[in-house]
Amino acid sequence: MKKKEDIKKILAILDRKYPQAKTSLNFKNPLELLVATILSAQCTDERVNQVTAKLFKKYRRAEDYAQAPLTALEEDVRSTGFFRNKAKSIKGLGQALVERHQGRVPETLEELVKLPGVGRKTANVVLGAAFGQPAVVVDTHVGRISRRLGLTAHEDPVKVEFDLMDQLPQDKWTNFGFQMIYHGRKICTSRKPKCEICPLSDLCDFARSK
Repeated sequence: MKKKEDIKKILAILDRKYPQAKTSLNFKNPLELLVATILSAQCTDERVNQVTAKLFKKYRRAEDYAQAPLTALEEDVRSTGFFRNKAKSIKGLGQALVERHQGRVPETLEELVKLPGVGRKTANVVLGAAFGQPAVVVDTHVGRISRRLGLTAHEDPVKVEFDLMDQLPQDKWTNFGFQMIYHGRKICTSRKPKCEICPLSDLCDFARSK
């Protein structure tokens, strides 16, 4: 595990580098963010935002997704890839929200992960970005950079999440995830990370081992 003073330095650098970090997905309410996050699997946020610009005008409530013909919903989300599975999840999501939660998106991790198509990552995105609750989002960027920094040795996203929860102040959980995503896209890429310009290089196990 990382030393506490090193973690404080990492968080301070991230706050300076990415002070406005947030999800890149466009949304106006928790339902929209939930649907957008499901669509973002194996798809760029830019493409998802193009699709949801029309989708959210057509489907405004959980009931709309629940009642939508599956074939129509498939066509509406086709360009995000894996459209059949995504459409099935979103329709099932709408039905579950209507049947179990009066059409509203629940505000706990335990209830969210019971919904079709919703795993811990998606649930934590919604909790952090839509409901303002402390939540650690672990996507491929967060996992990769956390391992490189020495914050975790695990590959499993759930174990990474718990390692980060153990080490990070709770009020930093949400921002940290989004900051890591920004950092992973711009500097700490999967291939050929730009360690020479990385502000975290002095605190990074990976950079120091090169």
